Amino acid sequence: MAAAHGVDTVFTLSGAHVFPVYDAAVKFEPALRLVDVRHEQTAVFAAEATAKLTRRPGFAVATAGPGVTNTVSAMTTAHFNGSSVVLLGGRAPAGRWGTGSLQEMDHVPLLAPVTKHAATIDRVDAITDGVHEAFCAAVASHRGPSFVDVPMDVLFSRCDLPDVPAVVPRDTAEPHTEGLDRAVEALRAARRLVLVLGSDVWTNGAEDPARRFAEATGCAVVTNGMGRGVVPAGHPQLVTRARGRALGEADVVVVVGTPLDFRLGYGRFGGKDGATPAQVVHVVDHPDQVATHLPLAAGVGGHLGTVLELLTERVPAGQADRGETDRWVGDLADHARAAVAKDAAQLRSTSDPIHPARIYGELNKRLDPDAVVIGDGGDFVSFAGRFVEPRRPGRWLDPGPFGCLGTGLGYAIAARLAHPDAQVVLLLGDGAAGFSLTDVDTLVRHRLPVVMVMGNNGVWGLEKGPMNMLYGYDVITDLTPQTRYDQVVTALGGGGELVTSPEEVGPAIDRALASGIPYLVNVVTDPAAAYPRTTTGV
Repeated sequence: MAAAHGVDTVFTLSGAHVFPVYDAAVKFEPALRLVDVRHEQTAVFAAEATAKLTRRPGFAVATAGPGVTNTVSAMTTAHFNGSSVVLLGGRAPAGRWGTGSLQEMDHVPLLAPVTKHAATIDRVDAITDGVHEAFCAAVASHRGPSFVDVPMDVLFSRCDLPDVPAVVPRDTAEPHTEGLDRAVEALRAARRLVLVLGSDVWTNGAEDPARRFAEATGCAVVTNGMGRGVVPAGHPQLVTRARGRALGEADVVVVVGTPLDFRLGYGRFGGKDGATPAQVVHVVDHPDQVATHLPLAAGVGGHLGTVLELLTERVPAGQADRGETDRWVGDLADHARAAVAKDAAQLRSTSDPIHPARIYGELNKRLDPDAVVIGDGGDFVSFAGRFVEPRRPGRWLDPGPFGCLGTGLGYAIAARLAHPDAQVVLLLGDGAAGFSLTDVDTLVRHRLPVVMVMGNNGVWGLEKGPMNMLYGYDVITDLTPQTRYDQVVTALGGGGELVTSPEEVGPAIDRALASGIPYLVNVVTDPAAAYPRTTTGV
């Protein structure tokens, strides 16, 4: 059934409760690839990244009890990211339920709050339909994870295979006319229009309509998440580096495919220097995703490509003052270019200890246009969001609004499988590495070369500074300085090196890219060089 929904890879960690799934996978024609990991959350993170990168559902399998409970943070990440993941769990035998058999627990109440569908399949002849239902739920808007478990005695049973249900196209609901009309009215009146593009623009396959809308209206564009690259680096309307000014001066902001959460100031824009607060148009892939915590000029729920195409047809001809819009966007573009120019000194920094920006200055010179860049970390990866601008959509991965560390190795496994010929670069904080670095073993065993670049500052950067600010001191925010994580990778069968001088950063990255193996460039960075953030997310 999974194969009928486009699955060709099963991410898992071996467990006896789910042996029949492995047997079926290797005997299927064509066989499904089995990728076994060292922690179940890595399996789900890999499935989630598969869904993000390929826009097909990702599939993970976990054995009963701790196998399933180990996936909860990863499933919650998929929930917050709207990723189409299906997790199949083992379950203690139904015939012994209540007697205390190995790993006996009811998983469904644990997973139900963070999934679109959670159920136990209690008959062998119901497995096909039950798994089909889980996949259908996961891929329908608004997308998200699904969970099913099957008792061991049911899974080991046999029956005549029922007909495989037809796989219907994904939800492409038409937007409601009232919301669309209100959006058109607000957008036509805009003189300082900003378009914010989020991850669901990519997930919905709406990147081309999004770019056409931007260019037809001449608006300023800001991107986040997997919306990055939809309007590529160097485009004159992309003003992400002037984001604060753009959102502060805007009179109308249209936010597409992302929630109005802490990353966007909870949707409160405009009002800079006494100006009137901006009107907000929220465009999402399902009506239940429209923000309700603040007044909106319009909320539109529907397939994002369809909504953007309709707006492109109706808005430009009635725009209030395109000349003013063009002048304002031009000023923002100048501001953005000035910000980039101001970064140049940091990107070439020769400071000792190494400034994290120097790493990105060297990396940017070496990234191919189709490189997949993955961020797993706090302070170090914040610099990546500032300095690395994707040139193509669907090539940037970060944990998303749930902010769960440990996504990196699972995301890297999936990225290498999804894009076997592209550069795959995983940016790791030294804190984040502690959650999943052992899964380098998975990369090695499955021959999946990935370049890992670590900013190793020996502290929990997101906590040390704020705690000092609040209390005048900090506790439990320090890690061991200059830990040889590169030697961990080498011991697991990969390669790596320690970098302590800025002039060695670039050559080390070159060696990593040329190695053809999982390779960690472990760069010792300055713990005092904290990212200058404007929000704590609370």
